[in-house]
Amino acid sequence: MNTRFKPWSRRLAWALPMIALLAGCDTGKDEKAKPHAIATYTSATWENLPAVSDSDLQAGFESWRSACQRLKADPVWGTTCAASATVPSTAVAIRDFLKANLDVYGLRSADNSPNGLITGYYEPVYPGSLTETPTAHVPVFGVPDDLIIVNLESIYPELKGKRLRGRLEGRVLKPYDDASAINQQGSTAKPIAWLTNPMDLQFLQIQGSGRIQLADGRQLRVGYGDQNGYPYRPIGRWLVEQGELKKEDVTMGAIAAWAKAHPQRIPELLASNPSYVFFSARPDSNEGPRGSLNVPLTAGYSVAVDRKVIPLGSLLWLSTTRPDGAPIARPVAAQDTGGAITGEVRADLFWGTGDAAGELAGNMKQQGQIWMLWPKGAALPKVPDAPTGT
Repeated sequence: MNTRFKPWSRRLAWALPMIALLAGCDTGKDEKAKPHAIATYTSATWENLPAVSDSDLQAGFESWRSACQRLKADPVWGTTCAASATVPSTAVAIRDFLKANLDVYGLRSADNSPNGLITGYYEPVYPGSLTETPTAHVPVFGVPDDLIIVNLESIYPELKGKRLRGRLEGRVLKPYDDASAINQQGSTAKPIAWLTNPMDLQFLQIQGSGRIQLADGRQLRVGYGDQNGYPYRPIGRWLVEQGELKKEDVTMGAIAAWAKAHPQRIPELLASNPSYVFFSARPDSNEGPRGSLNVPLTAGYSVAVDRKVIPLGSLLWLSTTRPDGAPIARPVAAQDTGGAITGEVRADLFWGTGDAAGELAGNMKQQGQIWMLWPKGAALPKVPDAPTGT
């Protein structure tokens, strides 16, 4: 779950914004600007794809196939998923299956560039308690009973994936409290746990899932429950605007270090992001956290995407680098979404659980390319136009 959001998994199924109002702008022309798609697909061949190792091919394919139980009734992927069930887990068999059943399309940005931003996310582990204590005093709220969710696509199909969130005041639906109000005044929701550091809660919300290390050695697993309806605004961007960090230096580690050096300004930092994520307790498991597709994520082979550009369940071919510059080329499965994973050539790579995964995720802001492997004969997804002014 990219910062980035991830549902925030976000990077796990989360941080869906309220409808944005389109602002007009003066183009200096009499005619209206023509809208353009936020991304396009370009037909490619298997020979266009960067070579991958047999082990990466097998791991990426198994990550994608792990979601087929969820996709068996999907009009695009159902048939391909059913056929994949009998494919042996060998590189030769997998390559033959993919080439026989899928076509290759390169993803390009609105300006026709194949390059885009690839970030990372992970499942953090933070110290905490099931009850409030003198040291564990930061609540991890469950979903409030008074949070109302309106699915707009049921009335306006063109708003697929868009939802409004708020609370009823009489007969009027009003916006829900923003993060600043919740941090200062609390919530009607019941805390499911307590953390020791407000920055841990912010990073937990950014990742969208995590584990809380309890004093008795147990861990409580929590995942995205819902969100207050406000768009996510990166706290790193606020630090840049304040002149506290340079844009190229923004990482989770740099943000945490700044917060540790300026504890009195943490409320101001957190107030810059109005989005607030509510959590739910999840069963303990050695599997990865569940993403938006409700299947366990696979470290290194699951990604969060913008579902307006790449449908959940899709098999992708990713070419990028690690933070240290080492190349990455492998198939990955689109199994999650995130509030900051929007438009064009964009993905958030899930790195796993714990500090080592967090180090990779926090430092990953790489250039990369994405190809989509799409069932033969299936219509390509329609990508919405980017908003333009007049």
